[in-house]
Amino acid sequence: MKVAVIGTGYVGLVAGACFADAGNSVACVDRDHKKIDTLRMGKVPFYEPGLEELVRRGVAEGRLSFTPDTAAAVRDAEVVFLAVGTPSGPDGAPDLTALKAASVEVGQAMNGYKLIVNKSTVPIGMHAQVAGWMREHARHEFDVVSNPEFLKEGAAVQDFLKPDRVVIGTDKDQAFRKMKDLYAPFVRQGNPILRMDPVSAEITKYACNAFLAARISFMNELSLLCERVGADVETVRMGMSTDLRIGKHFLYAGVGYGGSCFPKDIEALLHTARSLEVPMEIVQSVQRANLRQRKHFVERVFAALGSDLLGKTLAVWGLAFKPNTDDMREAPSVDILRDLHAAGARIQAFDPAAGATAAATLGGVVALIAARRDEVLEGADALLILTEWNDFRHPDWELIRRKLKRPLVFDGRNVYSPTEMRERGFEYHSVGRPSV
Repeated sequence: MKVAVIGTGYVGLVAGACFADAGNSVACVDRDHKKIDTLRMGKVPFYEPGLEELVRRGVAEGRLSFTPDTAAAVRDAEVVFLAVGTPSGPDGAPDLTALKAASVEVGQAMNGYKLIVNKSTVPIGMHAQVAGWMREHARHEFDVVSNPEFLKEGAAVQDFLKPDRVVIGTDKDQAFRKMKDLYAPFVRQGNPILRMDPVSAEITKYACNAFLAARISFMNELSLLCERVGADVETVRMGMSTDLRIGKHFLYAGVGYGGSCFPKDIEALLHTARSLEVPMEIVQSVQRANLRQRKHFVERVFAALGSDLLGKTLAVWGLAFKPNTDDMREAPSVDILRDLHAAGARIQAFDPAAGATAAATLGGVVALIAARRDEVLEGADALLILTEWNDFRHPDWELIRRKLKRPLVFDGRNVYSPTEMRERGFEYHSVGRPSV
C-alpha cells in the first residue's frame, strides 16, 4: 500500500518506519529541510531504541523516503496520515495551527480519493473539523478516520509492531477495510482491531492516558501516607498488583509522570470538559497530585541539607522523564532542579541519552552536564536519582562513597533497596518508604 505520513516527529516517524518495514511504500513529509536530510542519511533526530535501525533499513530497501514536498507525497498515496504536533497552548487547549496547515495542504494536493487518517492527538470531535478544512480546498472525495496512537516512549517500535489493540474510528465500511488491511501484519497474534465511531476513538486516547496518569498519582499520594506512618509503598504495591482486578502496571511511586502525552492530554481533556461545563474532579486531582509530588521531593532534600543550599553541590543521575528516551518535555527533573538551583545549589548531572536535550532545557540551571555517570559525583554533597535508567542499578558504591562529601542519596524512583543501602552505610531517602 502507498502511504504518506505528514510530520516526522515521534508519532509520525515511528508509524512511517514501521509501515515501511511491513512492506508498504511510505513517504514521510516534513517542512524542515535539515531534518529531511538527516533522515535520508538514516539518522534519527531523537533517541528511541530500535527506530534508527528501521529507518536505515527502510531507506536502504527503497520503501521509506523523506521529502519536504507535501503535494507530491499526497498525490502518490492511497492513505495519508496526519501526524503533526498539537502542543498545549497557555489555556491547556491544543495548538492546532500545524494541523490546520497540513489539512489545507493535503486538501489542495488531492488528485483522487484519499483516506485521511488523523494520528495526531486532537480535541474531541476534531475529525469533523479536519474534514471541514479539507473540504474547502479538495476537489475529490475523501474520508477522515480517527486512529489514535498508544505508544510508550522507549518502547514505541515494539508497541507499534505488536500493539495491544488498534483503534479505528470510522462510520465508513470502505475506510475500515483499508485500515484493517494496513494494520493486519501487526495483529497476527490475534490482538483486536477495534472499530468505533470517530468521537469515541478520540475520547479513548484521552481516557487511556488520563487513567494511567491517575494510577501513578494515586500511588504517589499513597506514598505520602506511607512515609508519614512508616509503611513501605513497595510492599503495598505488591499487595495491590497481585489483585487481578488491579494488575501490576503504572503502580510505581516516584517523583511523578512527565513526557509529551500525559501532561498534554490531561490539559486538553480538562479544557474540553471546562468548555462543556462537565466537572472532572478526579482528573484535576491527578494533575495537582503530580505537581505536588515534585515539590515533596525538593522538601525532602531541604529537610536533610537545609533550605539554603548555597555552597552545596548536588550530583544528579537521570534527567529524561523516563528511561530509554531523550525526551525532556514536562520531565519532573526540570521543576525539581529549578527549585534546587533557586535555593543556591550547584547541580552536576548525567543522563545516558538526554544530555544534549537537557542542556537546552536546563541552561543556567545545571552547571555541568557530564559525559560519564561518575563524573558528577566529585565533591558533591548528595546524589539524586531522578530517572530509573538501568545504567544506575548496579553502581560502584565504594567509588560513590569516596567521591561524595557525605554518603547521602535521594532516590526519586525507588531504584535501590533500603536494607542494602543501610548495610552499605548510606543515608538513604526514597519515595514512600522509611528513610535509612
